Parts: sequence; C-alpha cells; structure tokens
Amino acid sequence: METPQERNDNPVVRRLQQLEPGLAAEVLEYRGEMAVVVPRERIRRACELLRSDAELQFTFLSDVSGVDRFPVEPRFEVNYHLLSLYRRERIRLKVRVPGANPVVESVTSVWPTANWHEREVFDLFGVRFEGHPDLRRILMPDNWEGHPLRKDYPVEGYR
Repeated sequence: METPQERNDNPVVRRLQQLEPGLAAEVLEYRGEMAVVVPRERIRRACELLRSDAELQFTFLSDVSGVDRFPVEPRFEVNYHLLSLYRRERIRLKVRVPGANPVVESVTSVWPTANWHEREVFDLFGVRFEGHPDLRRILMPDNWEGHPLRKDYPVEGYR
C-alpha cells in the first residue's frame, strides 16, 4: 500500500501540481487505483491541463458518475474517469459538491462526450453543470419529479 508521500510523488500528481499548484487538493488511493480530489471551482481547469499537457495526454473521458453521500456534507461527489493511452494510465478526479447548491462547471468544452454523462448525473442526482450546452433530462420523462438516485428519494416515488 502506498504511503501519503508516495501518492504525492506520483508523476501525474506531481506534473499537475507543477502546472498549477492547488489543483490536487487531496490524493486518495484504494486497491491500486488513484483518485485526485479537485476543488469544485477548478475542475474544468484541471481537466484542460490533464488533456492538453504533452506529458500527460489524458485524452479519453470514459465516464462521469455521481455519488450521493447523504447525510454527509458535501453531499454529492462527481467522479471523472480519465484514460491516457499515451501513458497507459488511468486517473479519477473527484469533485465534492454541497447539497444546498449542487452546481459544478461543465467539462463539455474539454471532452464533448461529457455532454451525455453530465446530463445523466443531472437527471438522476440533480447536480447542475454550469455552462452545459443542453442540460435537460436524458433518462427520466420531462415531467418526472425529483432525482431517483438521491438517497432521500422515496422508494415508491413521490405521490
């Protein structure tokens, strides 16, 4: 198991910190997979650097997923799963989003495929993506009340 120092010495984390200090607020490791917690207001910038930097080249966004950590605050977590074919490496970015104002900046300008992923997180968790070109429901009907993957959503729906 890696020590906290070894995680901070990871070449991807080290390069990210060189490019812009403070982007990696926290580095987590679990079962050989690394996750970098990024401040909510800096997620798009972190994604731009990871994609465009010649040493990193995380050019593939494979998924954006939501997590409801209710009753813990910040309530939501948005996870970005990235792949660098050049480095043959994966990384997960995590953004923690408060329940009172579940808004995070869209990364559709970095990876156009984020469009569909962000719409799904919006639809199922209610996290809004600022700057998204077409943020509307993708799975549930337009007249659906609430967000069904929230932990406080009634099991049989609202009546």
